[in-house]
Amino acid sequence: MSGDNRRVDTVPSPDPAPSPPPSPAPVPPAPVSLARRLAAPAVTLAGVLAAFAYVGTVDPNEPGHYPVCPLLQLTGIYCPGCGGLRSAHGVATGDLAGAFGANAMAVVGYGVFAVLWTVWVVRAGRGIPMRIALKPVHWWSIGAVAAVFSVVRNLPFGSALAP
Repeated sequence: MSGDNRRVDTVPSPDPAPSPPPSPAPVPPAPVSLARRLAAPAVTLAGVLAAFAYVGTVDPNEPGHYPVCPLLQLTGIYCPGCGGLRSAHGVATGDLAGAFGANAMAVVGYGVFAVLWTVWVVRAGRGIPMRIALKPVHWWSIGAVAAVFSVVRNLPFGSALAP
């Protein structure tokens, strides 16, 4: 015989599993109201203003209202934060020269906060999240500036930076 006449039984393949229904398109989140977007910056500002109002009212130049810096009390060395309350008092009462004299680095920090807070408000108003991601080199630089400030204000030629 010339051809192979074997009978091949074909078994029907099982029906493929029914495909799941198409998933609905993702629903975008409901828009957040302007008041809700500005709530966090507003609460932050309220807290800062309350702190400055308190320090502006309760003078840190009068003894007994605030604790003494432990580093200053134990060693006589000014830390980078020494004079910070007096500088906040100066800012709160409008005495910027006195504020710089008490702690110049703190006053610069208040300015940096004001700029970042303003950027935060603008971005929140536009619905853009505020993220500050500093690289390690930035953190080390901030620490180095604080260390140099602390050392210089404790040396005779840097006495203008001492509180």
